This record gives sequence, structure tokens and C-alpha cells, in this order.
Amino acid sequence: MTKYRVNDAGVDKARQMIDAHQYDIETPWSAAAPDADDGNAQIERHGHDGYGEWHLGIDTDASEETKDRYGFPFGDFARVNRSALIHAKQRASQNGHDAIEAVADELLAHLDDVRS
Repeated sequence: MTKYRVNDAGVDKARQMIDAHQYDIETPWSAAAPDADDGNAQIERHGHDGYGEWHLGIDTDASEETKDRYGFPFGDFARVNRSALIHAKQRASQNGHDAIEAVADELLAHLDDVRS
């Protein structure tokens, strides 16, 4: 089973974007999720670290400088997507990634607080 640790850089980026009101609360994650070409373009522009910043988890066994190293995306490389946070929380819960589930829940609550 893949082991993930919390990606602090991703959590910080998500929190900063939420605070700056750079989020999407309407688009379903199935419609907003970036495809492989979008991910490759992000890596071309910002490197693997820039790609990784858009994920809540890091696979500690995966090789650095690969897409497989990162899991639990929270946005479309432009905005935080509320549905992505819900999806990340549910997927983390289903797979026993408690720390990822907790941070996704925290970010979701923060987004809802900022909106209200």
C-alpha cells in the first residue's frame, strides 16, 4: 500500500490561495481535474516542485522528479477546487491516510469559513 505524508508546501499553497479567494466552489472535480497534458505543462513551466505544490500528499516511496510522487490534488493549477478537497478527503479516508484526510478536512473548513 502506498504511504503518503502530508505535503506541507501543498497545504501552505492551498491555504494562501483560499485566503486570496482563488477558489472554485461550483465546478465538479470530474470536470475541473487537470489531465496528463495539463500536468506536463505545469512541470514544464514550474518544475516538479511547482507541480507538487498542487497536491496534499507525497508518496515517500516514489522517485523524486516524477508525477507518481504526488497524490491528492486540490486544484486545477489555477484555483483551489472545493470538490477536489472533498474528493481528497474521501479517498484518504477510504485508504487509511489519516493525516491527509485531516488536512483536507481542515482546508475544506477553512474555505467554507472564508466564504462566509
